[in-house]
Order: sequence, then structure tokens, then C-alpha cells
Amino acid sequence: MTDLEIAVQGAAGGGSSSVVPGTHHWRPALEIAVQDPVGAHMAALAGADRLELCTGLSTGGLTPSPGLVRAVVDAAGPGRVHVLVRPREGGFVYGPAEVDLMVQDVRMLTATDGVAGVVVGALVSGGALDVNATARMVEAAGALEVTFHRAIDVCPDPLALLDGLLELGVARVLTSGCAARSIDGIETIAALAQRAGNRLQIQAGGGVRIEDFPALLAAGAAAVHLSARRQETSAGPSGPGGGSQAFDVTDPLIVTQAVAAVAALR
Repeated sequence: MTDLEIAVQGAAGGGSSSVVPGTHHWRPALEIAVQDPVGAHMAALAGADRLELCTGLSTGGLTPSPGLVRAVVDAAGPGRVHVLVRPREGGFVYGPAEVDLMVQDVRMLTATDGVAGVVVGALVSGGALDVNATARMVEAAGALEVTFHRAIDVCPDPLALLDGLLELGVARVLTSGCAARSIDGIETIAALAQRAGNRLQIQAGGGVRIEDFPALLAAGAAAVHLSARRQETSAGPSGPGGGSQAFDVTDPLIVTQAVAAVAALR
């Protein structure tokens, strides 16, 4: 039996399907993923605790431009925006040049007034934590909070990866519990939360629905993360490439409902 299987069994109370409450003492928080200043302003106005800024949400998220970062921080206010640093879609195993680029992006973000944190992640072939790359990004982040993103969800041993992040001083991990939807990975989320204790926050994200909030927070997640988006269609042509005219925007109704749901659980 692996460490994860043992921890999951323990978190579930032996053979029971119930999940024991986490042992952390954080106030439950809500993070909304946004892609533009309008969505950031709406989410902040509605009362979201944190915003994760990225582009290309449909591909899992990519590093935003410096101009977009500045505009979103101005729209949301200082201290809320955590910026994803991910240079390309695909997997999370990066070559030396890509790691250098991510480190440089993190350094640039430390010089952007109002940015609260960065969201990063890197693995080695086989799925274990890329300790060197992650350590370099944590060091480059300086005083900014560091969240390790859902690269953990493709790691064969997420508890071992978590141990590595604890040694590096990462503040938070975004995870679906290695499942397509967080609610289906709830026992792994509980095991991660028990292992982390008060040393690191576990944030549930990935296919999260508002009705999942109570169970995820009771399992030990310190926060929940969702994109709260809907699709709109461009009025103009999509161009000679023939791409889709649909694009995602932040839905203020979903954000408002999510804020109220988290507030009711505090």
C-alpha cells in the first residue's frame, strides 16, 4: 500500500466513505480565475478573496502579458491578484530555457506593485516534483506568496510532492485531488490537508461546483477555486484561420453565488 493509499484510508476513517474534517485553522476563502480587467473588477466587487490571473483558461491557463497584469491589478485592487506563470500548454516538464523564462517572469512580477502572489509548477519526467525549477521560482518570488498549481494532479505520489513543497516554503497547493473533478478527489484532498496541517494551504480546484463547497471545506480544503465563467460569441468574423468565435468571460452571478456560499460556511 502506498503512502497515499494509507493516508486516504486514514482520512476516510479506515474503510468508511466519510471524510474527517481538516486540522487547519484558516478562514475559508474563495479564489476566482479571471482573464481580463472586467472579470477581475466584477469578482473583486462581489467579494472574492483572491483572483488567479491567466490567459487561455480553456487550455488550463497561460502566463498573461505584463500589460494585462497591470490592468487587472488596477481593476481588482492591490493584494488580491495571483498570477499564473506557465509558458505553454501541454505537460509540466520543462527544459532549461523554459525554466529560465518562468524564473524571469516571476522576477518581473515581483516588480509589479499590487501583485500578491504567483502560481507555478514544474515536474520531472515521471511526474515527481522538479525541485530545482520550483526552488528557483520560489526564490525569485521573494515576498510574494507562491501557489503550486494542478501539476500535482498528474503526479503519481502527490504526498511526496507535497513534502517537497513544504520544504521549499510554498504557501498553497491548488489540486483536484488527482481527479477530473475535485469532489471525486475529496479523499485525496483530505489526505493532503491532514499531511499539510497548518504549514500549507490546500485549495480545491478543478470542476468545482458551488454545491461542492461544504464537503470540500469540511474535508480540509482551506479554499475553493473556480473560474465562474460563461461563453460569449464575438460579433465579428473569426479571421482566416477559421477559429471559434466563442470566448469565455467571468459570470458575475456565479461569482456572487459562490461568495455567498463560502460566507455561509465561515
